[in-house]
Amino acid sequence: MTLRVVFMGTPDFAVPTLTEIVGHGHEVVACYTRAPAQAGRGLELKPSAVHRAAERFGVPVLTPKTLRTPDSVETFAAHQADVAVVVAYGMILPQSILDLPELGCLNLHASLLPRWRGAAPIQRAVMAGDAESGVCVMKMEAGLDTGPVGMVEKLSLGPDMTAGELHDALAPLGADLMTRALAALGRGGLRFTPQPEEGVTYAAKLTNAEGRLNWARTASQVHDLARGLSPFPGAFAEIDLGKGPERLKVLRTALAGGAAEPGTLLDGEGTVACAEGAVKLLQVQRAGGKPMSGAEFLRGTKLTPGSKI
Repeated sequence: MTLRVVFMGTPDFAVPTLTEIVGHGHEVVACYTRAPAQAGRGLELKPSAVHRAAERFGVPVLTPKTLRTPDSVETFAAHQADVAVVVAYGMILPQSILDLPELGCLNLHASLLPRWRGAAPIQRAVMAGDAESGVCVMKMEAGLDTGPVGMVEKLSLGPDMTAGELHDALAPLGADLMTRALAALGRGGLRFTPQPEEGVTYAAKLTNAEGRLNWARTASQVHDLARGLSPFPGAFAEIDLGKGPERLKVLRTALAGGAAEPGTLLDGEGTVACAEGAVKLLQVQRAGGKPMSGAEFLRGTKLTPGSKI
């Protein structure tokens, strides 16, 4: 059954879902996304990834600053959508909008709800060292990711997988799950199950301060933080190379052997001691520089085994 769909999303993660919905023949009558933001040295307005994709498909694009005005509700109602599909839109839908589509509003969420409700589920799952992640199709309610779940797809999370790699794996997985959910919805076969009250965790928005590596933690904790913030915004260490503290972004690490006072450089390959175990700096990046291996970075400094990072 072909459905009239309003699509609501903003970043790259949402584009595969929009693409699959269009490809499966549903009528996407409008696409809501965040307004173009200033980017680059010239601070030119840059449309979102979803905005650009919608234009390629010939779908009308709307970028309202709010959905809470009577005009916004009237505009949304005029689409006469069967269903709204929401993927990382970045704006809360008020009840007046949630009530409009005949078949409701479906959200694709990048976690295994009720774990990691909120803004940064992909990064938080990796930072916490979770062994699995996945995507859920949820019927939206006014609460933060509290609605009943219709379909779930799980994915094993490898011990060295970065948040960027998990993002790239979940995006197409979620697109496929949503199109299957829409097919079931169209034939009246999509059933929703309330989320359990146990196991609720919140994926709070990331802060810059969280990215600072603390060598006084275990090697596993340091490793999980680094890969959970890679490639963006990036974990970092502050190193004095003779001109005062300099921020070194740490993009990829590996668990390693060795013991010493936390923060001690153990070898010329970039292995740093932690409170328990050590981590090897596989890929780092100086401010304004290109990513390089830990060994390459050290060759350009006076740091030697025994130095403190």
